[in-house]
Amino acid sequence: MSPFLAEVFGTMILITLGDGVVANVVLQKSKGHASGWIVITAGWALAVTVAVYMVGSVSGAHLNPAVTIGLASIGKFPWALVPNYILGQMAGAFLGSILVWLAYFPHWGATNDKAGKLAVFCTGPAIRQPFANLITEIIGTAVLVLGVLAILRPENLLPNTGFDKGFAPVLVGVIVASIGLSLGGPTGYAINPARDLAPRLAHALLPIPGKGDSDWGYAWVPVIGPILGGILGAYFFHRCW
Repeated sequence: MSPFLAEVFGTMILITLGDGVVANVVLQKSKGHASGWIVITAGWALAVTVAVYMVGSVSGAHLNPAVTIGLASIGKFPWALVPNYILGQMAGAFLGSILVWLAYFPHWGATNDKAGKLAVFCTGPAIRQPFANLITEIIGTAVLVLGVLAILRPENLLPNTGFDKGFAPVLVGVIVASIGLSLGGPTGYAINPARDLAPRLAHALLPIPGKGDSDWGYAWVPVIGPILGGILGAYFFHRCW
């Protein structure tokens, strides 16, 4: 598997399981309906962990343009490969959205909540204040990128035990869980442009019964915010470690 295909496949798994847990909680007549925020944050953390385990050895499992751009900004990833990775991430996120739509096919028609249907695919603010929402996404993604770089430093892992590589995806999942629980309330913690933009496009294109608009007026926030946050988190790591 090439790094490009690994990013496609890994991001597809990320969105299939991540958006899938939102569908399970939000859509009517699902067995997980109304099970709450803790289930969503746990599901997303596990989705990240599984996806990183699957493709980490091939592409590094960026699965997120903010991570790719952040690493490139401090010289830890070649700029020449950035467009290829981002294209793979966007394609994988779109494919994952389609799989979620298929997996919950009968439930779209059983659900009247247009906002809930959109929430399966992409994020939205609890209180719509674009500048404040942007700051939240910047902070959350900065914590993500800084956390991944700082926590996974070789000196933090046990050499020659299997924990140096085998346990790392679990730690990435822990970071995502912490962000979701602590910082996810204001915006739904996109912290990943591909995770939000490609599924939002899928929502706009798929024949979902009774869906509303795709809220394109907000779509720039979970794209620009994570990119700025990723650069900020990477820069802070680069300067302090």
